[in-house]
Formats: sequence, C-alpha cells, structure tokens
Amino acid sequence: MSENGLIHVIDDDDAVRESIDFLLGAADLSVRTYASATEYLNTGPGPGPACVLTDVRMPEMSGLDLLKKLKADGSVTPVIVMTGHGDIPLAVEAMKFGAFDFIEKPFDDERLISAVTAALRIGTELENKSREQSEIRELIDTLTPRERDVMNGLVQGKPNKIIAYDLGISPRTVEVYRANVMHKLKAGSLSDVVKMALGLGPDAT
Repeated sequence: MSENGLIHVIDDDDAVRESIDFLLGAADLSVRTYASATEYLNTGPGPGPACVLTDVRMPEMSGLDLLKKLKADGSVTPVIVMTGHGDIPLAVEAMKFGAFDFIEKPFDDERLISAVTAALRIGTELENKSREQSEIRELIDTLTPRERDVMNGLVQGKPNKIIAYDLGISPRTVEVYRANVMHKLKAGSLSDVVKMALGLGPDAT
C-alpha cells in the first residue's frame, strides 16, 4: 500500500474493475478490487487510511446497502458511489446516507482520480483523528473514578473549591487528584485536558 492509502474498488463487472485498477495504478495509487460488497466485507478494509469506490447497482448487496452497513458499523472510511444512467436518485440517496461523492459512468479519468484523491485525503485525516481519540480513551481509562470526577469538574470550568464542595473532599485533595490527572493524561496544561475531553464528545467522560 502506498503512503497515500488504499482504494477499495467494488464492482460486479470484471471489465470495470480491471479498467479502474489500471487507471488508478497508472496514477501511482494503490488499489484492491472486489467482485461484490460481501467479498469486501468478508475481507475487511485493514488498517490505515483508505476509501471505497463502489458501484451502486450490484446483486446480493447494493452499493447503497453497503454504505448503510458501513455507517451503522461506525466506519469512517469515505465512500464514493459509481452510478449508471438513470441512477441519479440513488446517488442522491447515497449522499444523504453519508457518501463522500458520486461519479456517473462512463466517467472522466481525471474526475475519477480527483475524487479518489480527495477521498483518500479525508480518509487519512479521519484515520489520524480516530487513532488520536483511541489513544486519549486509553489514557482516560487509567484514571480512577475519583480522578475522573475531578477531571469532569475541571472540564466544566469549576474552580478547585467548587469541585471539592461537590465531591465532599478538601481543596488540597482536589489539587492532588488534579495533579494525578495531568500526569496520567500526559497533559502540559489544563487547556490540554479540556481539549482531550472535548475531543471525544459529550459522552467521553
């Protein structure tokens, strides 16, 4: 796989898969092809940044059904759907379900390369963010329940005295817990703690 990421091409038409594989390979992009959405799901996307380029009309599982499943499974991999004549309503529906883009067949070579390059760029950003969030969750999981209570108070902007009152402990004890939180989260400042907690969303703590 190249440093740019991997493009998963899904189409039940052998000629289409071979054509796209050749085109993207000539553009120095890494490609893996599948004859069906089921084959892709059984194989798994693997680690690292990637994007999916899938036909919208396929037997067994359509590109739209694949998109719905990936989103339901929490996948952050960008999905581009390929559509034939008369499939624009399906493409619009796919966009509503979170498709990154759609391309009409027969597609322009430059348009295809541009679309997958943009999707890979977004895929890389999402992959990096997902990895960072996993690392932050691992650090937060090392906190004791009381340390997490103190962290929650800090994230809410409460001063030590208020946190101490809410938890029924002394301000000095809050300072100790606060120092533990900073150390375990490898945070250089209170703002780092807040950014880490907020970056995981409202249910993180």
